[in-house]
Amino acid sequence: MTIKRYFIVVEGIVQGVGFRPFVYNLAKSFDLKGYVNNNSEGVHIDIEGPKKTIDKFLQRIEHNPPPLARVEKISRIEKPSINYVIFEIKKSIKTLDKITLISPDIAICKDCEEDIKRKTNRRSGYAFTNCTNCGPRFSIIKALPYDRNKTTMNEFEMCEECGREYSDPTNRRFHAQPNACQACGPELWVEDNKGNKLQIENPISFAQNKLAEGKLFAIKGLGGYHLTCDGWNETAIQLLRTRKRRPFKPLAVMMKSVEVIKKHCKVTTLEEELLTGIRKPIVILDQKIDDDLPQTIAPHQKTLGAMLPYTPLHSLLFSDKIEVLIMTSANVNGLPIEHLDSGARSSLSGIVDYFLIHNREIYLPIDDSVIRVMEEKQTIIRRARGFAPEPFRALNMRDILACGPNMKNTFCISKEGFLFLSQFNGDLENLETFEHYKNNIEHFKKVFSFSPKFIAHDMHPGYLSTKYALDYHLPKLAVQHHHAHLVSCMFENNLEHKVLGVCFDGTGYGTDGKIWGGEFMVCDRFEFTRVGHLDYIEMPGGEKAIKEPWRMGVAYLYKASGTNREACGQLFERYGKDAEKLIGMIDSKVNCPQTSSMGRLFDAVSSIIGKTDQVTYEGQAAIELEAISDPDIQDAYSYTIIKQQDMYIIEPYEMLREVLQDKLNGVAIKIMAAKFQNSVVALSVRLCTYLREDTGINEVALSGGVFQNTYLLTKISHNLETEGFNVYTHTHLPSNDGGVAIGQILIANAIIGNSTVGVNQFIRDE
Repeated sequence: MTIKRYFIVVEGIVQGVGFRPFVYNLAKSFDLKGYVNNNSEGVHIDIEGPKKTIDKFLQRIEHNPPPLARVEKISRIEKPSINYVIFEIKKSIKTLDKITLISPDIAICKDCEEDIKRKTNRRSGYAFTNCTNCGPRFSIIKALPYDRNKTTMNEFEMCEECGREYSDPTNRRFHAQPNACQACGPELWVEDNKGNKLQIENPISFAQNKLAEGKLFAIKGLGGYHLTCDGWNETAIQLLRTRKRRPFKPLAVMMKSVEVIKKHCKVTTLEEELLTGIRKPIVILDQKIDDDLPQTIAPHQKTLGAMLPYTPLHSLLFSDKIEVLIMTSANVNGLPIEHLDSGARSSLSGIVDYFLIHNREIYLPIDDSVIRVMEEKQTIIRRARGFAPEPFRALNMRDILACGPNMKNTFCISKEGFLFLSQFNGDLENLETFEHYKNNIEHFKKVFSFSPKFIAHDMHPGYLSTKYALDYHLPKLAVQHHHAHLVSCMFENNLEHKVLGVCFDGTGYGTDGKIWGGEFMVCDRFEFTRVGHLDYIEMPGGEKAIKEPWRMGVAYLYKASGTNREACGQLFERYGKDAEKLIGMIDSKVNCPQTSSMGRLFDAVSSIIGKTDQVTYEGQAAIELEAISDPDIQDAYSYTIIKQQDMYIIEPYEMLREVLQDKLNGVAIKIMAAKFQNSVVALSVRLCTYLREDTGINEVALSGGVFQNTYLLTKISHNLETEGFNVYTHTHLPSNDGGVAIGQILIANAIIGNSTVGVNQFIRDE
């Protein structure tokens, strides 16, 4: 029998997912000889045996890899035989400038769940149990290749028993880098809010009892701290809101089991798959009408953001008495999630009564991911734990850093045919979040051996992400915000040709220096043409108008009245003397930037119908307007679309007059909310039909934060399809600003690659 030797390179997510032990056991089963090891570019296999056997071996690797692995490419080179006598796992090797795909953090698997709950198991009750199929990955990795000494587990030396598991090819903890137990691994303790460590035997039992008493905890989890209290205790929830200064924004809940979730929420088959899968994100679910959980969890909402325990620690917190826990990210006033013990003690001591802390360092903080099912498919609201840094495939990409937007920031790097979108970084509105953002970029550059050759950034000159980009002495390109939104949608739907794009959001810097947000475009990756938009309106007080929607109500009603003060009696009746002051600002054009934002129109209507005059979190007015809408209402308000040269302008002023009249006539708020959204649906579909007549384009991409609105997305998609359009929406990327960086990087790459433009369009440092 002829023996062949092949040197094989397997690329993809093949580190930290049990790939080497899988290859080891597979090779042993086929009686093949050689070795496997981790390398910076993936996994190397040097193997000898009969060619047919090696072919079968490679087929198994390609088609039946470990559950968490993702094989992108397998290459092999034949080499002279050297007569290996065994198959072994060799020490990892780092190769400079080669990219390795990293597994996201993975939720606790069923086997480990059983281990911690079985009293006879040596890991019974152990909060840091994991195996090759689950546990921390991305949040503990300091450098590659992925070995224990390059993670935050390095300081914990495995005991004899853990070492045996780690070295036993038949054990599911074979080469599980975070492997540990009570004897050798991380440990838990409790501190009070003054930093005193409590001398207690069982921190978990203590936490359970105190949570049941209504106490507030800061709990150190996988990617950061959570603020936690009993989800049935309305007093505790309200105290948490008061102390955190978060009066209305919905709080995430963690529930003991999917059966408990089903008691409170409607759960579809897809939603259950998402809840119970390997990622276990927060899933936005429709709450049951008769559900009796405290309304303070999600005020003025019909939905709950629910998740299942995704670490052993979380799972152990639940008991017969505790089935629902508030589990909200522990950050204060727009700051990043707390992940350092010192920072948590400093910033959270005035909020919580106790800290449940462990001594496994979180090297890279990461928030919980958030998903909502729309139109029977997943829509990512926040892409973080469980997803990042899983890459997207994109061929012929240059080495580009896309710095992303300011709100809901993510950044993106491209290398060797992959796009690595970062985890959610938050809003870049303060120094702390900006430092967090810069640290994360440096980490990506380090672990992916990445040095950008080009920089892409938002057009807005005041964004911190733009200022960060401008500090690079590299060719740069400013990308229009809504173009980036639409290209991100096109990318995940594999659209290369020009499409009609509808982009509705709150804020995006336009090429005319105004604030866009109600946009219709014809675009591809290389360029866009703005072909329609919501008419410009003043934002009295600038940024203040975003936090005080009544200002937009005044601005719209004043313009709807023809800017005639005498005709504004009804307006004054609604807003009083405050309206007169704002009208003075508008007339004098003082601090009144103009906007075409659909988000601001939603704000205005929410205020006019009496729902929301002030907001405490982004999008609150629009979210509450959606929540109260009656889905059975088919009526809509009037609007006008005019054409000025090659641009369609949507004028909503008749709509606003009719909304106000309904309000004065005592029409139910749920009817007004529905009629308004039906109007947005109608004008969107009508303008798309006009644009199809003009361009012959039949494909429509929908993007922007407003399309997180299920009512709006569902109706616009359905009505466009009824009119014969092919409609494309987001599934794997957020429609909000969390997906903008992907659009930026693709647009920049297309412009570099265009032979007529090339890098000449980039701004170069002198």
